[in-house]
Amino acid sequence: MSLTLGVIIGNRGFFPGHLCETGRQEVLRVLAEEGIGAVVLDPGDTPFGAVETLRDAEACAALFQAHRAEIDGVLVTLPNFGDERGVANAIRMAGLNVPVLIHAFPDDRDRMTAADRRDSFCGKMSLCNNLRQYGIPFTLTALHTVAPGTDSFRHDLAKFVATCRVVRGLRGARFGMLGTRPAPFTTVRFSEKLFEKAGISVEVLDLSEAFGRAARLPATDPAISAKVAALQGYVPTAGIPVDALTKMASFALVTERWMEENHLVATAVQCWTSMQEYFGVVPCAVMSMMSSALKPSACEADIAGAIAMYAMTLASGRPSALVDWNNNYG
Repeated sequence: MSLTLGVIIGNRGFFPGHLCETGRQEVLRVLAEEGIGAVVLDPGDTPFGAVETLRDAEACAALFQAHRAEIDGVLVTLPNFGDERGVANAIRMAGLNVPVLIHAFPDDRDRMTAADRRDSFCGKMSLCNNLRQYGIPFTLTALHTVAPGTDSFRHDLAKFVATCRVVRGLRGARFGMLGTRPAPFTTVRFSEKLFEKAGISVEVLDLSEAFGRAARLPATDPAISAKVAALQGYVPTAGIPVDALTKMASFALVTERWMEENHLVATAVQCWTSMQEYFGVVPCAVMSMMSSALKPSACEADIAGAIAMYAMTLASGRPSALVDWNNNYG
């Protein structure tokens, strides 16, 4: 998944401006090397393409608003002390409501003259204090000051862009609940209203309707044959009756088509004990295949679990799973 950050170069005129020029180049180079896009002021827009004054903040906010649909997060970098109000105003006025990472360049102890001193260490504390006053949440790097080209900063950046993917992916996400929670499983209870308030919607489908749709699929449907072959290639199926594989394939097709029609990113399925008793198969292999395809599927209508799985998938770009803990694990 490609990702783009809005980048703010903080500047304070009392400190050397050339540090903003070289710092901007270095940060943008690292972002490009990590495959991350950048929306940033040009040196022709403001001095050094940085933010210091109210006018600079307005220019930055206007640029970010023009690219609102592209920007997944904001990276603030301080090549020198930076102006805390200018940066905070830019973020507030842009109104993007995306994750924010604060980065500060380290000083070189051999270059602490008026010509090269950064003082970003102190500037970062001042900026973060102002962001708290503004009510703007932010993320910090592991080291208070860190050079952009280091492994430490690249690790910070990787963690931050993972956060951005999760935030972007969960906003407006739609999850499918197939069936209802088994009566004993009160641990998976949740409130649809609370999730809806957070921008997460839940679409429901009764198991009886899913079973009915699966039963109406003709056994000669090429899609069923293809799905049976996919199941056989995914898990060992020796000794499994063809009828059972066909039922699994039919259920998989019904679920996948329902997800596609309703733009669902993940599902939670009532898989115990209704499936075994009234449909004759267990959906574990089908659910595992969907999760492996980065469409997570949680057991026992556990919507909160499905959301957690989807968040982990967004963060890692890899399949996620929920496992049972017991004293045989490991």
